[in-house]
Amino acid sequence: MRRYDSLIIAAAIVVLGGLLSLVLADYRLRLLNVSVISAIAVIGFNFAFGLAGLISLGHAAFVGLGAYTLAILTTALGWSPWLAIPVAILVTTVFAGMIGYPLLRLRGHYLALATLGLNVSFTIVVTNWITLTGGTNGISGIPELRLGGFAFNDERRFLWLGLVLLALCAAFAITLQRSRHGRAMMAVRDDETAARMTGIDVTRVKITALCLSAAFAALSGTLFAAHVRFVAPEDFNYAHSIIYLAMLIVGGEGAVAGAVIGAALLTFLPEWLRFLGDAYLAFFGLMLLAILVFLPTGLVGLTGRLRRLGWGAKVERTP
Repeated sequence: MRRYDSLIIAAAIVVLGGLLSLVLADYRLRLLNVSVISAIAVIGFNFAFGLAGLISLGHAAFVGLGAYTLAILTTALGWSPWLAIPVAILVTTVFAGMIGYPLLRLRGHYLALATLGLNVSFTIVVTNWITLTGGTNGISGIPELRLGGFAFNDERRFLWLGLVLLALCAAFAITLQRSRHGRAMMAVRDDETAARMTGIDVTRVKITALCLSAAFAALSGTLFAAHVRFVAPEDFNYAHSIIYLAMLIVGGEGAVAGAVIGAALLTFLPEWLRFLGDAYLAFFGLMLLAILVFLPTGLVGLTGRLRRLGWGAKVERTP
């Protein structure tokens, strides 16, 4: 069954999301769209953090670069969004590759601080380069996505597009994770020295993980821009990078399903806990702490733990 897991998860995403699109109201459909877009970014973040062990706090900068590239190409140059999306992904991936060589010489908290600085620098640049990015006013009037005469101009239609892209991203990520490239990333994460001694090009593996992470982030950013049809600097500040990290930790790092679950949960959680008011942040902090202590593998690890407990109970009852 493992060889078909990617297809099963992809089909489950489309089917479950499609069923939800038929029963949810517009506001919750919008939240579901946000969670789908975030899930694509978190799946990308999983390549760098979950598989390769790169502690990055600048993921939102890659999301923002993809979003701003699409916004500028479509509004200032009149490009079709469908043409701007692959260009935005390419630009972001090349940028990640260029900064990867100097950044990835750092490790641990030094890398985290450097990537955090990257995110802060990105926000400063798009805030002050007013002639190109519009500054704090952002860029509006981004054209909607269309296929012939069919426009993805409402929440339900956009959700169908987002679900298909999320399913494709999830299937690709699972397939790559189980390939020799995915195993090489995990080897580098676990022990760089041992990985290098076995013949793995550690630098190339890290750059590949960062570029894949940036490509998925850029796709997420272009979908965000096409969905909201407006981008501004505050949409991609360092706080969003921390949210992506929290989504992956809550769902379960190293697992594609964990990225999807974490993105959905943390998108809807503020709505579910609105009655707490300002105490929501305290609850969120305690929840994150509890997951780190009692579920270090995230929510996806809960099923395995329950399975082991059930198996242990069965063994104890065996005469």
